[in-house]
Amino acid sequence: MSNVLIERTVDFVKEKLHGAEAGHDWFHIERVWKLSKKIAETETCNLEIVELSALLHDIADPKFHGGDETLALKISREFLEKENVPEESIDQVLFIIKNISFKNRDEVSENLPLELKIVQDADRLDAIGAIGIARTFNFGGFKNNLMYHPEIPPKLDMSKEEYKRNEGTTINHFYEKLLLLKDLMNTKKGKEIAEERHNFMLQFLDQFYKEWNV
Repeated sequence: MSNVLIERTVDFVKEKLHGAEAGHDWFHIERVWKLSKKIAETETCNLEIVELSALLHDIADPKFHGGDETLALKISREFLEKENVPEESIDQVLFIIKNISFKNRDEVSENLPLELKIVQDADRLDAIGAIGIARTFNFGGFKNNLMYHPEIPPKLDMSKEEYKRNEGTTINHFYEKLLLLKDLMNTKKGKEIAEERHNFMLQFLDQFYKEWNV
C-alpha cells in the first residue's frame, strides 16, 4: 500500500474540513480512521480501501450541504483520479462513501463488502460512548435543538426523509439512532467495542434523568 497516497489523503482531508462543525471535523475523521485500522487488524481485507474510505467518508456530509448526497462522491472521485488511483479502487471507495450512512441502511443490500462493514462499524462507534454523547450535544447545539422535553417522545421507525428533516431533541436522538447502533455492528471487534460504549450511554441517560427530575 502506498503510504504516500494515505499521507496525501490525510493532508487533503485536513485542509478540506478546516473549520468544520466539531462533531464532523478532522478529529472525527482521524478517530474513524484509527478505529478502522484497529478493526481491520482482526479481518482479512484490503487495507488501502479501508483507509481511503475512512479518510474520505465525511468529506462533504450532506447535513452541511443542503442534503446533497452526491457532493462527497464528486470531491472524492476528483481527488482520487488526480492521485492516479485505479478506477476499480475508486469505485470501491465511492461505494463505501455512498452506503455507509445510518439513514441509508434500508437502501443497501445485505451482501456488503467487508471493507464497507469495517469503516461503517468505525463510524458508528464514534457516534456512541463518551465521544458520541459529546458529538450529539455539540450537533444539537449547532442546530439549536432542545436538549430534552418530557412531552416530546422519540420518533421511532422514521423514513429516510423524516430522519433527515427531524428537528427533535438531543436526548430523543439517543433512542432514534445511538442506542440502536450496538446491534447494527458488523464485525466481532466492532461488537466488542460497541458493548462498552453502549453501556456508558445507558449510565449517562440514567444520570441525566435523575438530575432533570431533581
